[in-house]
Amino acid sequence: CTPRTRRSEFAEPAKLFESADPLIAEYDRLEAQLADPATHADPALMRRVGRRYAALRPVVEALALYRGLAADREAALELAEQDPTFAEEAEMIGARLEETAARLTRLLAPRDPNDDADAILEIKSGEGGEESALFAADLLRMYQRYAEQVGWHLEVLDSQETDLGGFKSVTVAVKGTSIDGTGPYGRLKFEGGVHRVQRVPVTETQGRIHTSAAGVLVSPDIEPEELEISESDLRIDVFRASGPGGQGVNTTDSAVRITHLPTGVVVSCQNERSQLQNREQAMRLLRSRLASIREAKAAEAASAARRSQVRTVDRSERIRTYNFPENRFADHRIGFKTHNLDLVLAGALAPVLDALAEADLAEQLSGSGR
Repeated sequence: CTPRTRRSEFAEPAKLFESADPLIAEYDRLEAQLADPATHADPALMRRVGRRYAALRPVVEALALYRGLAADREAALELAEQDPTFAEEAEMIGARLEETAARLTRLLAPRDPNDDADAILEIKSGEGGEESALFAADLLRMYQRYAEQVGWHLEVLDSQETDLGGFKSVTVAVKGTSIDGTGPYGRLKFEGGVHRVQRVPVTETQGRIHTSAAGVLVSPDIEPEELEISESDLRIDVFRASGPGGQGVNTTDSAVRITHLPTGVVVSCQNERSQLQNREQAMRLLRSRLASIREAKAAEAASAARRSQVRTVDRSERIRTYNFPENRFADHRIGFKTHNLDLVLAGALAPVLDALAEADLAEQLSGSGR
């Protein structure tokens, strides 16, 4: 078709992406807040405003680019009516316009409000005894290496080590700047589930391949003011911290266990030296768990079909296999498979994280999640 007949395709970008207008207004308000000294005086507020501002920036920039290209294409089409040599330029601009429209569609797709938040990552050993605990340590190193590659920081909140250097359980906070508007939680939230490993354990003397597993739970790191918890809903117990082989054993009751009575959620922390510090960390874990429960209930109310897709954090679902003899890594939810397990364990998680995000986006755009 001629440039003349294709003119209407991109003639009204404001109507095509009118859902972006409220986001533009929010972006302007946040920009004004960031210029206000009062915002900088409140660290928690500054984090929230800065995080949301960074999340909206790609939308604002893409929409500005779209509207600029639309205007340029319209001008080229006008000139092409007098000089046909401008028709090729109009076509080239149209191609860029289509690419930008596709990017905007992705950016404007419904997203989890916690996607730009930091994350709480919990890894627990499962079937397989000591081998499972060692695999849990491997998973932690894998996430640490990925975090280093993207400039994130990991903070250990709680851990229970084994004599051979594995973990019965380990909980870390993942902090960092956004990746194209997505924070650690939005990037790692699909990691929740059972991770299965097939290899010859270091404790196996006959060289037989064993299968064991570790569970991963990912939840958003919630600020205290974002989720109020009544003290009357809590039972707080203290106990003596312990470590493997007698190492790290505390002589006071500094470890803290908190039970949220309405939900039955139990969290504990013993890594810090003082009871107060452990209580603060345990409350941080509790807020994170309760936020995940709240999100799961919202998803359940929204769509039964969506629960069955890649967003599940049900630890009973096996989501991954790490096969050492074949150097194979597979994600069973989306059929992702690669034979570079060594690189994945060294932190090369971007391909599978990208594929999971693409699958989730495709589901949203198909309308099955609404």
